[in-house]
Amino acid sequence: MKKVAVILSGSGVFDGTELHEAVITLLAIRSNGAEYQCFAPDVMQMHVVNHLTGEVAENEQRNVLVESARIARGEIKPVTECQPDNFDAIILPGGFGAAKNLCTFAVDGAGCSVNEDVLTVCRAFAEAGKPAGYACIAPALAAAVYGSQRKVTIGNDEGAAAGINALGAVHVDCAVDEIVIDTDAKLATTPAYMLAGDILEAKAGIDKMVETVLAMN
Repeated sequence: MKKVAVILSGSGVFDGTELHEAVITLLAIRSNGAEYQCFAPDVMQMHVVNHLTGEVAENEQRNVLVESARIARGEIKPVTECQPDNFDAIILPGGFGAAKNLCTFAVDGAGCSVNEDVLTVCRAFAEAGKPAGYACIAPALAAAVYGSQRKVTIGNDEGAAAGINALGAVHVDCAVDEIVIDTDAKLATTPAYMLAGDILEAKAGIDKMVETVLAMN
């Protein structure tokens, strides 16, 4: 049975992992006969957002690994323990946490930095020629991982696309229920909630991404 490493970035769309994307991803992995193990960096979030009001909770701090454990029902490990040799593929759901906690693309754009532990793991999968899937805004991280001229998508947001191109990747506009595949890199990306109006639209693209990633081995 194939096994997929899933990297989470917290819990909640505005400061962590987009919950619907995470659950759809995990369900799609199991529905396609594979297993998963969740990971997250053991670092503090960039900030905490009150998801009811959309306001930053100025005096509150949360840990990315601890918050991600909510999604994984406690079955999660620090990303430093992710060994590519133990997995067939890697997938990163989106949510602003991918662009705030895994890297700083949300605030720094093309000048963003990437969490070193996350970058090390993602690059190890890439260098081993193992398939990868990145959803929503997470392809901004893929641009840093894979570098020059790799095709990715976040949908059709011009600002985010320009930032991704500036990182050296090639952004391709994509419909919400479709994916962009860079065959040479074994990399599949999909817009998910960068475009999705509801959970069914997000599911359509994520399902295709997961199926494609699992078929690339």
